[in-house]
Amino acid sequence: MKVPKETKKIMELEKELHSHLPSDPALRVKALESLLVEKGLLNSATIDRWIEVFSDEVGPKNGARVVAKAWSDEAFKKHLMADARKAVDELGFPRLEANNLVVVENTPKRHNVVVCTLCSCYPWAIMGLPPTWYRSFEYRSRVVRDPRGVLREFGLELDDDVEVRVWDSNADVRYMVLPERPPDSEGLNEAELAALVSRDAMVGTAKVTTTEQGN
Repeated sequence: MKVPKETKKIMELEKELHSHLPSDPALRVKALESLLVEKGLLNSATIDRWIEVFSDEVGPKNGARVVAKAWSDEAFKKHLMADARKAVDELGFPRLEANNLVVVENTPKRHNVVVCTLCSCYPWAIMGLPPTWYRSFEYRSRVVRDPRGVLREFGLELDDDVEVRVWDSNADVRYMVLPERPPDSEGLNEAELAALVSRDAMVGTAKVTTTEQGN
């Protein structure tokens, strides 16, 4: 059946309007926020403060600073490897939510990758909220059985002589990877080094290079 020209225009206009709307989850969150504010159970200042905390005070850039300091300061690195929670606390970051944090170091012959096979335990205070793929059942189940295959899908191809170790985070112990420092980064300061470190590198699904930056 031929659709009238006027109907087509209306359909195109409706499609265009909907393309600029937030997703359904975002709309539901906004509606819930508005209701809580209206009922006096929450205020906009509190919401803004939490957004500020997660964007400026909590997140992968904190972990990136930890990595950069470990690369630059051998004494701090030893402290971090021996007692990561205490070392991170001394840097003044938000209090870790787990009882313990363990940092595992990547080397030319050993590559570490982190997972939580039960749910999505993750050191959010220094790495931000876990990405969607980290929480997915597919990643949680497959990375234990076939870590090389999963890493390959992330674009990370490891040589056959590199040992791959998988670390399972839980409610009491969270893991973070200390990536290998790029060999051509010797002239960079801590801030410049931190800018190279991505969240994925601290999970172990990527390496750090001097050619790609960002968290």
